[in-house]
Amino acid sequence: MPNKLTQRLDEALAALRAQARPDQLDAMARFGLTGDGRLGLAVPTLRALAKEFKRDHELALALWDTGIPDAQILAGMVAEPARFTAEQMDHWVAGMRAWDVCDQACLNAFVKSPLAWDAIPRWAAREAEFERRAGFSLLAVAAVHQKTRPDSDFLARLPLIEAAADDERNFVKKAVNWALRQIGKRSLLLREHALTVADRLCGRSERSARWIGSDARRELSCSGE
Repeated sequence: MPNKLTQRLDEALAALRAQARPDQLDAMARFGLTGDGRLGLAVPTLRALAKEFKRDHELALALWDTGIPDAQILAGMVAEPARFTAEQMDHWVAGMRAWDVCDQACLNAFVKSPLAWDAIPRWAAREAEFERRAGFSLLAVAAVHQKTRPDSDFLARLPLIEAAADDERNFVKKAVNWALRQIGKRSLLLREHALTVADRLCGRSERSARWIGSDARRELSCSGE
C-alpha cells in the first residue's frame, strides 16, 4: 500500500475510533447491527466523516478491507462509483457481515455505478445471505434513485423476486419484500404488476413467500387509495 494511502487510512481509522460508542454495541446487536470490530458509530457521524475525507476510491477499498463494519459503511460513502470494477463490487458483497453494511453500500455507492444494474441478478442468484440480500437491496434502492430507468427494466426484474421468495432467511426475505414494494411505488404500471406478483406470492405454500406477498399487497393497496 503506498505511503500516502497508508497515512490516509490510518487517519480515517483514528477518526472512526475517536467517535466509537462501545456502550451502544449491545443495543445495536439487538437490531442485527453486528460484525467483528464494530465501533458503534451512528450514520450521521459517518456521513460527517465522509465529508471530511471526501471521495477517495483507493481509501474506500482500503477501508473495506479492514473488515470493520463502521469502516465499511464509511467506505461506501467515500467510494467513487464510476471507478468500481465488477470484481471490486463482488469482493465487497462477499465481505458483508451485517445488513446495514449491505444496505449502506448499495445506497451510497453501488446504485451510482454504471455496473449496478447487471450486478442485481448476479447477486440475487448467490447463496450467501448478505450477497443475496445485496441483490435485492440494490434493486430496491435503484427503484427509488435511478429516476431515468424505464419501467420495462423493473418489469424484467420481477421474476427475481418470485424466484427468491422461498428464502426463509430474515435478511433475505425482508430485502425481497423491500424490492417488491419499492418497484410497486415507482409508477401506476409497476404498482399493478407488483400487486399481481404479491397476489401470486400470497397463494404459495412457502411461509416466506406468503409474508412477502401479504406485506407488499397491504402497503401497495393502501398507497393506491
